[in-house]
Amino acid sequence: MGKNQLSGLIPKEIGNLKSLVDLGLYYNSLSGLIPPNIGNLINLKTLYLYSNQLSGLIPKEIGNLKSLVDLELSYNNLSGVIPPNIGNLINLNTLYLHHNQLSGLIPREIGNLKSLVDLELCSNNLSGLIPPNIGNLINLNTLYLYSNQLSGLIPKEIGNLKSLANLGLSNNSLSGLIPPNIGNLIKLNTLYLNDNQLSGLIPKEIGNLKSLVQLDLSFNQLNGSIPASFSNLSNLEILFLRDYQLSGSIPQELENLKNLILLKLDTNQLSGYLPRNICQGGKLTNLSLHTNYFTGPIPKSLKNCKALSRVRIEKNQLTSNISEDFGVYPNLDFMDMSHNNLYGEISHNWGQCPNLETLRMAGNNLIGSIPPEIGNATKIHMLDLSSNHLVGLIPREFRKLSSLVELMLNGNKLSGCIPSEFGSLNDLEYLDLSTNKFNESIPSILGDLLKLHYLNLSNNKLAQAIPFKLGKLGQLNYMDLSHNSLEGKIPSEMGSMQSLVTLDLSHNNLSGSIPSSFEEMRGLLYVDISYNHLEGPLPNISAFRKALLERLKGNKGLCGKVGALLPPCNAHGSKKDHKVVFSILAVFVLLSALFIIVFVIVQRKKKHQDTKQNHMQGEISFSVLNFDGKLMYEEIIRATEDFDSTYCIGKGGHGSVYKVNLSSGDVVAVKKLHLPWDSEIEFHKEFLNEVRALTQIRHRNIVKLYGFCAHKRHSFLVYEYLERGSLAAMLSKDAEAKELGWSKRVNIVKGLAYALSYMHHDCLPSIVHRDISSKNILLDSEYEACVSDFGTAKFLNPDSTNWTAAVGTHGYMAPELAYTMEVNENCDVYSFGVVTLEIIMGKHPGDLFSSLLSISSSSSSSSSSSSSSALAAHQIPIVDVLDQRISPPTHQVANEVVSLVKIAFSCLNSSPKSRPTMKQVSHFLSTQMLHLSKSVHMMTCGELLALDPLAT
Repeated sequence: MGKNQLSGLIPKEIGNLKSLVDLGLYYNSLSGLIPPNIGNLINLKTLYLYSNQLSGLIPKEIGNLKSLVDLELSYNNLSGVIPPNIGNLINLNTLYLHHNQLSGLIPREIGNLKSLVDLELCSNNLSGLIPPNIGNLINLNTLYLYSNQLSGLIPKEIGNLKSLANLGLSNNSLSGLIPPNIGNLIKLNTLYLNDNQLSGLIPKEIGNLKSLVQLDLSFNQLNGSIPASFSNLSNLEILFLRDYQLSGSIPQELENLKNLILLKLDTNQLSGYLPRNICQGGKLTNLSLHTNYFTGPIPKSLKNCKALSRVRIEKNQLTSNISEDFGVYPNLDFMDMSHNNLYGEISHNWGQCPNLETLRMAGNNLIGSIPPEIGNATKIHMLDLSSNHLVGLIPREFRKLSSLVELMLNGNKLSGCIPSEFGSLNDLEYLDLSTNKFNESIPSILGDLLKLHYLNLSNNKLAQAIPFKLGKLGQLNYMDLSHNSLEGKIPSEMGSMQSLVTLDLSHNNLSGSIPSSFEEMRGLLYVDISYNHLEGPLPNISAFRKALLERLKGNKGLCGKVGALLPPCNAHGSKKDHKVVFSILAVFVLLSALFIIVFVIVQRKKKHQDTKQNHMQGEISFSVLNFDGKLMYEEIIRATEDFDSTYCIGKGGHGSVYKVNLSSGDVVAVKKLHLPWDSEIEFHKEFLNEVRALTQIRHRNIVKLYGFCAHKRHSFLVYEYLERGSLAAMLSKDAEAKELGWSKRVNIVKGLAYALSYMHHDCLPSIVHRDISSKNILLDSEYEACVSDFGTAKFLNPDSTNWTAAVGTHGYMAPELAYTMEVNENCDVYSFGVVTLEIIMGKHPGDLFSSLLSISSSSSSSSSSSSSSALAAHQIPIVDVLDQRISPPTHQVANEVVSLVKIAFSCLNSSPKSRPTMKQVSHFLSTQMLHLSKSVHMMTCGELLALDPLAT
């Protein structure tokens, strides 16, 4: 009955089938408990219940099934301890309990199962020691205990398991030495002891394991050198000795490992020369030796190592002429040799690597020009040649690199103009050409690189004006044009760069005033305009108000309120000016008095007539885009056929949203409120004043509120219409969710952060949203996130007219709202954390974050079950948390995604005061990301939780 679509409970009546020999209910959707009377099936030989949704305890009655040969309960939600009487099943060959939530100790009675061939208890919450009598299981072929919380020593008795082929103890807290008699396991194919706390030397006896194919001892506290006896492992295909304190050189004998496919020795203290014939067998695909102290040349055997797909030798002290060290690699996708002492010229061979995606040679002593053939490597998305001695022009063949996302050529001696062919690099997000000798003007075509978020052209010889088209770079976070010879005025179009956080225009020849449009750049945090010829008032935004004098000095005549650093504007008028002012004021006062007299007379005559007219119009209060209130009201009623349900595109707690096609051709979204318009007048005045203020808000990540209508019959708000609807709707549909790739999701989170930072820190008074959820985040045609329903929540709750009433969406509300009515910015920060995880996971995170965060705050009084649940959550690999509907992120995007998960964890801190501000979050997402010590595929949620993103 396996592989069907069975659901519901396993009926207890199944215990009546006393002659049953085989019971297979695997790969279904069965839930609930395993019925205890399953222990009545005394003739049962196979019990397959794996891959269901079973929960609760493993019934101790299973110990009655003395004839059982195969017991497989894996991939369920079983909890509690492994019952000790499982040791009664003396005929058992296979015991699979992996991928559950089992806790407690491994029962020593398992040592009684002398017939056991395959024991897999991995991916649970088991703790305590590995029982020494596990060494009694002399027929054991596979022992998998990885991804638990086991501690203590690896028992030396494991050396008795002479039939063992697979041993996996990784991802635990095992300590002490690796027992030397592990070298007795001569049939061993795989040995995984990585991610523990093992110390001491690597035992040379491992060299006896001549059948070994895979060996991983990474992420421990081992020291000493790599044993020369490893050269005996002639069948070895995978060798991982990463990230601890290994020293000494790589034994030259390792070049005898002709079957080696993956070799990772990175992040140690290894030194000396690399083995010349490290790829003697020609099978090596992945070589990772970075972050060590290796010296000498690149091994000659690498030139003809055609199988290579990934090479990381960066951050060493290698000294070699790389002009002829590398060949053509048909499968190579990643090459990083940066930060060594390499010299010579860049080979044209790199252009013949058809699958190359990342090429990094930064921080060496390379000379010569960039070969134009690199333009043939059309799959490259990251090219870093920075901090070398390269000369000449940027090849125009770069126009063919249409997949390029990051280009770093800074810190060289490149000259000539920045080629206009860059305009074809539509996917470019990061461009650094600083500290070179580029001259002429900045090509306006750079303004077409709409995905650009980092642009650095500083320390060159660029002249002429700043192109106004740069104002189109709406996603740009960082722009540095300093230390050039730019002249003319700062383009007013730059005020449209709403995402800009850092702007450096210092040390140029810019003149004129700073455009007033800069006051729209609410996201700007850092600005430097020093040493130009600028004059006039500073924009009234935080970046200028809080700027240090060093970032403003050296100009012609700036004024404005920057502490006491600059003179106030218009502070030096003459006495003559004062006389003129007083004369004008006198005339103005006389005219005003006459006007007031006439106005009062006219108003008295109109009062009765206006009152009557207002009553007849149903007391319309309306303000939408300067249209006539009554006409606009009537058009919306007509366009929606009096708010017919066929025009409704969404419903919420405060109202229903309608798509409205106006006669002008414009499309707007109209939110018809449930709020009746016949209650307290003072409340409605407050509502109208607030909404009028909100219509002045302008931010690229906030839905534009065009206006409102307050009418006895219908009250509604008029918003900008966004084509793709809500984030919640997109994530709920598989086809649409697959369209949201990782880069888009990262940008959505950034957009949400920028919007909240603006609302909290740049609006006066500040705006607390109070109902951040995926339903209130809308996406435009370019998948840009826009926050909706901002600032109106406190007015749209019909049961309350005060700022402290609890409001929000269940599952997104901060936990402190359960005991306090104080709503502030910290509540929005918490909701931001929930939404960020939802974007990354593709679904609401549920109890994941509470489980993760509880371990750090749990006390000794916490229940063992809650503690176990928290620890289980900590062991979850990050890649298992990500939305499984799209491929896992890679390269730089993977770092960004993991950084988002970590910043979300910080925002979900149970203590409101310990959460970061949205300004801190926005700054972090704009200027830095976590630098991960290991691949995202190796990280667990617990490891990520231990990192401090705001300290990087």
